Amino acid sequence: MNFSMILDSIKAGRRVRRLGWNGPDQWIHLQVPDENSKMTEPYIYIKNQQGGLVPWLASQGDLMAEDWVEVE
Repeated sequence: MNFSMILDSIKAGRRVRRLGWNGPDQWIHLQVPDENSKMTEPYIYIKNQQGGLVPWLASQGDLMAEDWVEVE
């Protein structure tokens, strides 16, 4: 899938990843803040290779890639 397609997937609550990423356990997901959150707007975060969850910003390569897949 391309980035446009995965936006619909993450908005629907699914996790996605790129096949070209280094770690097979990496994925991105949409966080929608609730009343207990310090954030006030939705944002995308990534589970990185070390298992951490951090805010994510797409690179040019990520935006143009065609190797996005949904994570089970």
